[in-house]
Amino acid sequence: MTSSIPFLSIIFPAHNEEERLPGTLEKVQEFIRSQAYPCEVIIVENGSTDRTLEIAQASAKDHSNLHVIHLAQPGKGRAVQAGMLTARGTYRFICDVDLSMPINEIPRFLPPQQEGADIVIASREAPGSVRYNEPAYRHMVGRIFNNLVRRMVLPSLQDTQCGFKCFSASAAEALFPLQTILGWTFDVEILAIAFHRGFRVVEIPIPWYFQPRSKVNVLRDSLRMARDLFLIRRKLRRGAYDQPV
Repeated sequence: MTSSIPFLSIIFPAHNEEERLPGTLEKVQEFIRSQAYPCEVIIVENGSTDRTLEIAQASAKDHSNLHVIHLAQPGKGRAVQAGMLTARGTYRFICDVDLSMPINEIPRFLPPQQEGADIVIASREAPGSVRYNEPAYRHMVGRIFNNLVRRMVLPSLQDTQCGFKCFSASAAEALFPLQTILGWTFDVEILAIAFHRGFRVVEIPIPWYFQPRSKVNVLRDSLRMARDLFLIRRKLRRGAYDQPV
């Protein structure tokens, strides 16, 4: 990596994304060229059984601002944690490879549009958000889980699971070392720790486009995520997230 500190790090967790990754990386590089500040892109490939790692490494040879991390084990939370703690940006943005939120929405998460926020999260439920082409059953399952999250852990947030979130460097470096959940529910744990430790979290509405080929198994993963909510609540009550970083 170069010695200059990037203003923005864009972090892609990438598991079996050989079909979508090339097009996404083209759009990301086009976006970066249009910005006045330095950016880096970090692809965290973990546990893929396809050509995701090969594609990422080939792209890194052509773009000095792109860096690849390879992890042997899968888990979105594991990939995001590694990317956040490797990134050097003043702001660090988690981005799903499917770009269900258009990449040109990213400036809305950053100063000057967001001043004083430690964490800015995309919301498909906040007033002003729009969902496109989402099957009704997916929306229903998502709302059931979000209602559980609000009842058990995070009453003030409408949508914790949208895959686009921005952290200041200080917030990322304080929160992600405390992360223990390495699967889908890592978002809830990180946000719960953030509120517990007094960070300012802002939720903004976005346009969101449903993409097929979701990695989530609705029945299996919903049960695991519900179990994780009980674990997070228990840890909060026992002070498990109080230790200094």
